[in-house]
Amino acid sequence: MRRMIRPWLSLSLLALSPIASTRADTLDDRIETAFAPLVSRYDVPGLVIGVTQDGVHHFYATGLASRADKRPVTPDTLFELGSMSKIFTATLAALAVERGKMALGDTVAHHLCNDQCRIGNDLTLLDLATHHSGGLPLQVPETIHDINGLIAWLKTWQPPEPGARSYSNVSIGLLGFISGQSLGLPYAEAAQTILFPALNLHHTWIQVPHDDMGHYAYGYDRKTDAAIRVHPGVLADEAYGVKSTARDMLALLDVELGLGHPPAEIGRAVALTQKGRFLTAFFTQDMIWEHYPWPTPLQPMMLGNGYDFILKPQPVKVLSLDTPQNNAVIFNKTGSTDGFGGYIVMIPSRRIGIIMLANRNTPNEARVQATYTLLRALLRK
Repeated sequence: MRRMIRPWLSLSLLALSPIASTRADTLDDRIETAFAPLVSRYDVPGLVIGVTQDGVHHFYATGLASRADKRPVTPDTLFELGSMSKIFTATLAALAVERGKMALGDTVAHHLCNDQCRIGNDLTLLDLATHHSGGLPLQVPETIHDINGLIAWLKTWQPPEPGARSYSNVSIGLLGFISGQSLGLPYAEAAQTILFPALNLHHTWIQVPHDDMGHYAYGYDRKTDAAIRVHPGVLADEAYGVKSTARDMLALLDVELGLGHPPAEIGRAVALTQKGRFLTAFFTQDMIWEHYPWPTPLQPMMLGNGYDFILKPQPVKVLSLDTPQNNAVIFNKTGSTDGFGGYIVMIPSRRIGIIMLANRNTPNEARVQATYTLLRALLRK
């Protein structure tokens, strides 16, 4: 990649004054210092960083959304969120619980076969929301081409490692399918007509409308450098199908941090997703969110987000909801598709959150390290 250009965009209402402009420039410098090594090493075509501090938003953008037409990235560029989409899936599930349409203790079989079968030793919806499946595969098997085929496969599937956490698109995908079904809509329609508007998101999509296609970045394959976008597939919408902007993702972070003003039921649903359910070797597993005590060293966060940990079943300890929740924690989630890579973190007790969006799938550890560097720099200031 060519030498990283100076970020051309940093937006804030406060930037209208000379003093605020100096503050924004300082923040841009800190962001560039943290992320320039990642951009350079992995030849990242375009990068947008969003920071929310006490509800004040700052954006840094550098590079291109499309190399073919030299279109620059902005805070309004649509990026594929990959597995950060799972945050929305868990929130829709929690909303369905709030509305009394389902319960986290329901079995998967109750919703998929009306209790006329058993699935995975009575796998529950909470198990799906926390990857507590005992060995569901990362992806839907290639021989399965629709949801009916998947349900038929599940009826004969047995957990190879009962009680283990197994990171799985099948797991969260099923949760999304069941959540939409309980609300009387396909998942994508439920997310786009119920959830996204309630979160005050204006340019977040599963199916990008024609009017927003001009804002949709191309991802770039890390092996071939070809311009690519995500392919459809069984449970793809539910597991990794959301496209969003840095601007909308900061709006989401404000709600997650308790700074937004969503409908009361959404606030309760969001709070439900942040409750610790299982303890792993490195972090506490919530409903998709993962959290660590804060402050915490960088190393556990890199290990917890590392592929060696993610792609292998891991033992967990069940946490009681009666256990007092520690408020001094950092929540995080990575997300990738073949052409995109992102990372989202927040510390509610410090009222700060960061979103990283890039159109290159870089290693999780590199994203974590760069974001952690920026976070510590911001908290020192």
